[in-house]
Amino acid sequence: MPPKVYVPAYPAGDFRAMPALGGGYAALKWVTSFPRNPELGLPTAGGLVLLSDAENGRLVAILDAAAVTWLRTGAAAVLAAETLGREDAETAAVIGAGVNGTAAARTFLARGRSVSLFDVDSARADHAAAELGATVAGSLEEALSADLVVTVTPGHEPVITEGMLRPGQHVSLMGADGPGKAEMAVTEVVRGRVFCDDWEQASHNGEIAHAVKAGALGHADVTDLGAVLARDAGGRSSDDEITIFDSTGLAIQDLAIALAALERADELDLPSIDF
Repeated sequence: MPPKVYVPAYPAGDFRAMPALGGGYAALKWVTSFPRNPELGLPTAGGLVLLSDAENGRLVAILDAAAVTWLRTGAAAVLAAETLGREDAETAAVIGAGVNGTAAARTFLARGRSVSLFDVDSARADHAAAELGATVAGSLEEALSADLVVTVTPGHEPVITEGMLRPGQHVSLMGADGPGKAEMAVTEVVRGRVFCDDWEQASHNGEIAHAVKAGALGHADVTDLGAVLARDAGGRSSDDEITIFDSTGLAIQDLAIALAALERADELDLPSIDF
């Protein structure tokens, strides 16, 4: 899985190419990120995932990149929270009630955990909460008081500033997945123990890129979540530790979702096309 390639179209947005090989298949996700699109009545993200047979290169499936990203983002956010959060964590909150934010909330609910939503657009938060059966946080501060926090915001200004987190919290930062984006102040990032999905991607285009550039964080200070899951590295070390997960999105996860969909193609009644 090579690091994703960014094709900038700033200031409007960017295009991303994400290849991966595994399980007898190769996948390529061509996906866009245009944060201002909702103002135009368009989705923020769009594109395609192409799935090919690794034995002969034959194209076997085409999937909607937005749907795959939606599933991947929600799963990764909650997996990190459950892996790195305190064992006695009770409350969960999602900041950002867009497509991927509601995916994270939906995943928390599917795992049997109640969740509250916050969005700068209160109507969007109300609508998403009503649809999901979640609650609405009355303020950003209320959302940030949860034991497990997921942020999925598209902006370039941090929503979590210095001193906002308390000991023992976990935060999954899912929104800063491209150059210039930020959800947490550098001074707050270095207060916690930092994990990421992939160092090469995160250190260049993820949340921690700002701390790395400032010289406040190095490779030795960051642990891959995969190493924790494989038990090659430790996770949370104490109940008071603040844990922070920086996600830039992995093509290998998109491939896994594509393979799961392929296995259930008959059950899902998907159209068959002769390539």
